[in-house]
Amino acid sequence: MIPTLLSNNINNMEQLSSSISLSAVEVGKHLYWQIGPYKVHGQVFIVTWLVMGTLLGIAFAGTRTLKRIPENFQNFMEYVLEFLQDIAKNQIGEHEYRPWVPYVSTIFLFILGSNWAGALIPWKLIQLPEGELAAPTNDINTTVALALMTSLAYFYAGLRKNGIGYFSRYIEPTPVLLPINILEDFTKPLSLSFRLFGNVLADELVVSVFTLLVPILVPLPVMILGLFASSIQALIFSTLSAAYIGEAIEGHGEHE
Repeated sequence: MIPTLLSNNINNMEQLSSSISLSAVEVGKHLYWQIGPYKVHGQVFIVTWLVMGTLLGIAFAGTRTLKRIPENFQNFMEYVLEFLQDIAKNQIGEHEYRPWVPYVSTIFLFILGSNWAGALIPWKLIQLPEGELAAPTNDINTTVALALMTSLAYFYAGLRKNGIGYFSRYIEPTPVLLPINILEDFTKPLSLSFRLFGNVLADELVVSVFTLLVPILVPLPVMILGLFASSIQALIFSTLSAAYIGEAIEGHGEHE
């Protein structure tokens, strides 16, 4: 009886390990392009450029024939611009927000376009030699790059306003807080990148599972909810980016 139990346990463990390895291979599969000494994730590169091309095309179409009294598509474009200006103005401040509107707008529109591209387009129908096309924000490298850009942006904002004196904030209100203040600059990009990556990946996995189980009607509400969640993630990322920039700029006023 004991040998039978042992053999059953061994078989179960082998099946579990094989399933884990298969899932790991599936999740970690990528189409790599060799560009000089670097390896590029081909599927991320393709969808990223498609999203950027689409955004540029929409921007060009909406601003090609500007009128003093906006109509139709120009109306929509101006509404989007006002919405993005409000994000920057509310977080950075009325006197300092204008130079940062392009950055905050680009971050929001790129993340929104990437998330919606992953949620709306059936990329699985396109066969690749390795891996599959998906939202660029489904790749941790993309979200980390966006988070690092935000880190560089708020460092630049603080240094531009206060020079080297910007770093004195690390020892305020007491030098005892120096390690915590330094750690905060590492946790900001980490939280930004992993929050976006985790939510996009989880949404795509949930939709994939529902599509496999009930492929006709049930996934539709989940997909609609995914579109809403994707929009919220773009708003959160851009709002936090603007808030970090505003925080760095406000530090200048405190020193003065």
